[in-house]
Amino acid sequence: MSNVGHMTTTDPTSDASAVGSTSPTGSEIEGHAGTLAVAAARAHGVETMFTLSGAHVFPMYDGAVKADPPMRLVDVRHEQTAAFAAEATGKLTRRPGLAVLTAGPGVTNGISAIAQATFAGSPMVVVGGRAPANRWGSGSLQELDHPPIVAPVAKDARTLHLASDVLGGMDAAFATAGASHRGPVFVDVPMDEFFNSASGPLPTGARPAPEQPDPDALRTIGRLLAEASRPVLVLGTDVWADGAEEAALRLVEEAGLPAITNGMGRGVVPGGHPLLVTKARSAAFGGADLVVVVGTPLDFRLGYGVFGGKDGATPARVVHVADSAAQVSGHAELAASAYGDLTLALDGVLAALQAQPRKPDHAAWVSDLQAKVGAAAERDAQLLAAEADPVHPARIYGELVPRLADDAVVIGDGGDFVSFAGKYVEPKRPGGWLDPGPYGCLGAGLGAAIAARIARPSAQVVLLLGDGAAGFSLMDVDTLVRHDLPVVMVMGNNSAWGLEKGPMQMLYGYDVAADLAPRTAYHEVVKALGGAGEVVTDPRQIGPALDRAFAAGVPYLVNIITDVDAAYPRATFGI
Repeated sequence: MSNVGHMTTTDPTSDASAVGSTSPTGSEIEGHAGTLAVAAARAHGVETMFTLSGAHVFPMYDGAVKADPPMRLVDVRHEQTAAFAAEATGKLTRRPGLAVLTAGPGVTNGISAIAQATFAGSPMVVVGGRAPANRWGSGSLQELDHPPIVAPVAKDARTLHLASDVLGGMDAAFATAGASHRGPVFVDVPMDEFFNSASGPLPTGARPAPEQPDPDALRTIGRLLAEASRPVLVLGTDVWADGAEEAALRLVEEAGLPAITNGMGRGVVPGGHPLLVTKARSAAFGGADLVVVVGTPLDFRLGYGVFGGKDGATPARVVHVADSAAQVSGHAELAASAYGDLTLALDGVLAALQAQPRKPDHAAWVSDLQAKVGAAAERDAQLLAAEADPVHPARIYGELVPRLADDAVVIGDGGDFVSFAGKYVEPKRPGGWLDPGPYGCLGAGLGAAIAARIARPSAQVVLLLGDGAAGFSLMDVDTLVRHDLPVVMVMGNNSAWGLEKGPMQMLYGYDVAADLAPRTAYHEVVKALGGAGEVVTDPRQIGPALDRAFAAGVPYLVNIITDVDAAYPRATFGI
């Protein structure tokens, strides 16, 4: 038995190897605080620790190495990547991811990812090192009180002051992160206490019972749907996070509702489904008389919750359904709202609609939107096959989309280039799309790719990179190489900050601080780090280059030189 920690139990029939799933009543664990923290994490389903080495958190590594079985350690080149990998793990697995960051700059380097997790509702726990308590106030290395800095962008942030606080504190952190509305939780532990020992009951990783939505609210929503002539259903990230994708598709199909998806809601209604009308988004939102938004905030991406009213028509009534009370919009004018477990909410709305004496007939509305989807697809086909020189960004997706498997994980890390992805990539399954979300943070891509390759070992993993975004994290290709994590990276390289260049020209007639070095050989950087790649300037060579990337079995960057003037047409700048 390891001298680091051991488990005892009052039940002689229990299996001591059960650390990390459900544990027998009366089980106890003893060891240093790192051992206890790892045991608590495993009880909540954590199998991988993302980190960058630091002495303040050595006990966490010792706990991982000596766990039974050992916990996987993935060490990265920048703490932001560790935190973004944990955030993406939370999105993909729907269980909290784990990042372990050393004290001071290690923690502060992870704060953007923590903020992104808050905006996206991603469950994750970040464990920070902390200067030793017995030297606090003396100026020891990287002495910083982290929780007051992290607290504004996290669900909770606190110090676990004693080794005896770690087991219960870590259990509570994971439970809080994984409970609706999901998000990041931060804890730090003083270095001296991390090496100290304690014991306590092994956490079970139990999840709270689902929250029951108000049945009266669901009946009201069902009545509104029965009365609507031109309804639209919007499905967002929390539909996936709450495990409600099957209930959402049931509502779409049985009620015949045209649907638009965003965030990780993409794929809930599979690409190509006749009721998926994302390509007719403007017409759907402009002409709707009722918009039911489920599992996503009424933010700038959804016009702040104002729909309809096009060409003098009456504005649409708006319904908001969220996974928790605090997520229901406080700024939009709502005709109804509900919150709670989203499977129960969606099935309850469907039952309420089916109980209405009037059966809605949306056939003409749906037919009109489907015609607009078809027309948009025809227009798209021209750009997707464009022979322009330099390459039009859309042509990249014309080559990539047919090569994507149904279970592909597609990650967007960029501005203008990834906006095109949102237009042309329609996932066939839920849980396979990761984008910057409403926080709009660049640099998340390499961490997300690391997480996706681990979480979905048999799936295609495709990272879409703008050349600007690549500068934040491309060094972590080294992490992909060292840990044998092959990923296909597709870069739209327009040698500019495209999302800023066009708007600044529109406002001022000129732009500054928007240009990057022309045609930078980022693929050579990937090669130098042990991967592979190539540059493409001819649109006819994009497809063959992608085929080589998918067949390579190593991290591979296809660096495609694109036209800086072929900007994504947008109706909002996010304000």
